[in-house]
Amino acid sequence: MSEIAVIGAGAWGTALSIVAARRGNHRVRLWAYEAEVRESIANRHENTLFLPGQPIPEKVVVTGDFAEALTNARIVISVMPSNHCRRLFEGMLPYLRPEMLFVSATKGLEENSLLRMTEVISQVLSGAGFRPRLGALSGPSFAKEVARGDPTAVAIASPDMDLAHTVQQAMSDPRFRLYTNDDVVGVELGGALKNVVAIAAGVCDGLGLGHNSVAALITRGLAEITRLCVACGGQRETMAGLAGLGDLVLTCTGGLSRNRTVGVELGRGRKLADIIAGMHGMVAEGVLTTNSAVGLAKARGIEMPISEKMHAILHQGKSPSEAIHELMTRSAKSETGL
Repeated sequence: MSEIAVIGAGAWGTALSIVAARRGNHRVRLWAYEAEVRESIANRHENTLFLPGQPIPEKVVVTGDFAEALTNARIVISVMPSNHCRRLFEGMLPYLRPEMLFVSATKGLEENSLLRMTEVISQVLSGAGFRPRLGALSGPSFAKEVARGDPTAVAIASPDMDLAHTVQQAMSDPRFRLYTNDDVVGVELGGALKNVVAIAAGVCDGLGLGHNSVAALITRGLAEITRLCVACGGQRETMAGLAGLGDLVLTCTGGLSRNRTVGVELGRGRKLADIIAGMHGMVAEGVLTTNSAVGLAKARGIEMPISEKMHAILHQGKSPSEAIHELMTRSAKSETGL
């Protein structure tokens, strides 16, 4: 039996550990930061804090010890919030081995450096003398639906096709289907940037706007994500796939989206600090990613008007209604122009 380590026991990390254990031929170690989560999984086989109501197989062994989580692991799946990725990998260094396969399932960017998660991981591991084998997993995947076994399809991206195929075989089953992809840039940026547009979609709902508005937002949001993706070296085709359009549609329209929920409350007039305080430890990556998206677009000379207006709403106090008016009254553009 091979061993898989999942680092991060939020809703998504817990769901991925359930998927890995379903195959029956893996030992799965789930590293959890919170003592409450460890106690809940160990004693009740359920993550009552982040994924209540979803049974966790006994083959998932929860721990707060990196040594226990990583010893003998062949595949290491990192699912921590983006702002903790660097620190946690630095803490894991003594227990990592060159032959390990690393998969990032975090949908975010490092705020200050503007780096994608595989770039952060590579930087930490390369600095310690590793030549890491890395991939990124992303796509339309609400954790609750994955955990209960709803048919789901995602992408595993890596320039290392051996890694991509190994992860594909290790994690795929009749309810969770992985497609391989060699465009890590596109898969990671699609997974991160869609969260910004999802907050905007929630704002539309909170303001009482209809389907026309959300459809326009999704379409134009995809256009600006694609511009930035291509400018950063990603492939335009990736944005028409699972990690692009697929994840964008899900997160902008699904009621389980934390990012969309933040937007709904903003549209209803609530303050961001109050919304975050009421999420009880759950993370809406789009709040931080908005800063990174605007910074990355500026660095690449790319126009991203929706992201810019979301940044103004989230961090500069602009009213949602004013931001929408400014978007709708911009100078006339060609739809297909870059």
